[in-house]
Amino acid sequence: MSQQPLEPDYHFLEQLESAGPFEAAACFQCRKCTNGCPVTFAMDLYPDEVIRMTILGQRETVLGCETIWVCAACETCTTRCPNDVKIAELMDCLKEMAVQEGVPSHQPQILRLHETFLNNIEKWGRLYETTLLPAYWLRSGELRQKWKTGIWRYEINVGLQMLAKRRFPLFPKPVKAKREIRKILAKRRKK
Repeated sequence: MSQQPLEPDYHFLEQLESAGPFEAAACFQCRKCTNGCPVTFAMDLYPDEVIRMTILGQRETVLGCETIWVCAACETCTTRCPNDVKIAELMDCLKEMAVQEGVPSHQPQILRLHETFLNNIEKWGRLYETTLLPAYWLRSGELRQKWKTGIWRYEINVGLQMLAKRRFPLFPKPVKAKREIRKILAKRRKK
């Protein structure tokens, strides 16, 4: 089977860098990002491979991979990078681009969490954990599963313990720039 030569499409990298900048072109494939990543066991492409595919303009491969959804955004890769490539930010940008372009996710639960997370920030101006988890459970269908198995009792108990220790805020803290945050997040829906 003969393979066609790869024709790089640098427009993809330019498009991503205009949303960043992420400095992806500075990557010299040392693999420090991949070697430090705690979730490579669940990835189909390693972080250094995602960067390389991005540089080569392999849009479909990058936006269709599971890696962008599995990335925990822990920033270990970014911290380890000797060339200051903003890898975790790039992964998040790729994830959002996949959502905007309607690329189906192999990880629908992660996609639902991603959408719930952004909706939560859009509503409150910041992350409000008290409503994040219940909204995710409803959106993902996990609430039904928790109800059937009875796990909801245990989780309510944990929530009450957190409330008693003041680790579970009843009301969100006010945010000064809520309107500006909503405008930023509203733009992602229009793209």
